[in-house]
Amino acid sequence: MKKLALHWQILIAFILAIVFGIFFKNQVKYVSWMGDIFLRMLKMIVIPLILSSIVSGIANIGNDGNFGRLGLKTLGYYITTTIFAVTIGLVLVNLIKPGLGMDISAISIDESIGIQRQSMSDMLIQIVPQNIFKSMANNEFLSVIFFAIVVGIFINKLDSKNSGLLSNFFNAFFELFMKITMLIIKLAPYGIFGLIVKVVAEQNDFGNMVVKLGSFMITVIAAILIHAFISLPLITRFIGRAKPFKHFNNMKTTIITAFSTASSAAALPLNMKETYEKSGVSHRITNFTLPIGATVNMDGTAIYIAAVVMFIAQAKGVDMGIKEQIIILITALFSSIGTAAVPMASLVIITIILEVLGLPIEMMALILPVDRILDMFRTATNVWSDSCGAVVIAKSEKENLKV
Repeated sequence: MKKLALHWQILIAFILAIVFGIFFKNQVKYVSWMGDIFLRMLKMIVIPLILSSIVSGIANIGNDGNFGRLGLKTLGYYITTTIFAVTIGLVLVNLIKPGLGMDISAISIDESIGIQRQSMSDMLIQIVPQNIFKSMANNEFLSVIFFAIVVGIFINKLDSKNSGLLSNFFNAFFELFMKITMLIIKLAPYGIFGLIVKVVAEQNDFGNMVVKLGSFMITVIAAILIHAFISLPLITRFIGRAKPFKHFNNMKTTIITAFSTASSAAALPLNMKETYEKSGVSHRITNFTLPIGATVNMDGTAIYIAAVVMFIAQAKGVDMGIKEQIIILITALFSSIGTAAVPMASLVIITIILEVLGLPIEMMALILPVDRILDMFRTATNVWSDSCGAVVIAKSEKENLKV
């Protein structure tokens, strides 16, 4: 018998958790431990995964023989579109406020966790670690990200022998923890069951949860559509001097593949093929920009991350000022470097940002049931942005395209 896809397993786990939580409230304590273990496993891999992914991502980009003018253009495009995406996500979630009034009384939260109010200057100073091992032990994620960026850059300053040795080490380190991450993601149905059953059993107003989750989904999808059909076409038209919707028509099969698989990696071969054959971007550009984009460029994911963090803050009643939202933008931007192009990989980044801001990761239980649905939308946007980037960069290199 064919094994059910992960998203179907999660959906079934969610439905069973609702039924179990409603009709077997007294037995919830016997299964809720699965959710606690799932969260602890996510916390376990965050530090080594973010360190290895950022070092590996930057080192690999820098080691490419084409890195230079073309590399700077590529990274410039990806950073710009990610900033646009996060900003759109933050604006909409501030306007709609989907988390406001969410009943979170059923979620057990460590109240010792709280958002740390610091001046911007103190925050910038503390990003630079005095002792990187102490920063890792204390879950000081911004310091770890800063350290990883510095290491990734300076690996490329070494001679070829040592640079290759360290690059291979961090590539292997990253691959190891990605294997562990994929195992944890496979356990997501059990973790979601354990988390949701506890929430449902103790929920004072189940209807409130459904309404607020629906509002959250609408917010994320609206932000994704704005970015996909307004921001990216405008960039393609006025910076790339290309025809965005003609290019979109060329990329329909790729985008549908990305939507259905929720994996940028799965859509990458088709993306490279259609961008080259239908839109006329050269192999030189597609072979360089699109593989990097599948790892580094996460516009849809960035929108989702910003929305999740703000949704949780609103539900918790925590006021997120400009400084905190800048932290969300910066952390989402740099955490996305090296993020696996596979379903549900953004859960790790969300864990990082919640920890940075002092928000309880237990509240991720609220969004896990709808994560897979929204994953399809954000992955399609990620892939569409990658292909737009290839067109914009090809135009800047004076290539004659079909769009």
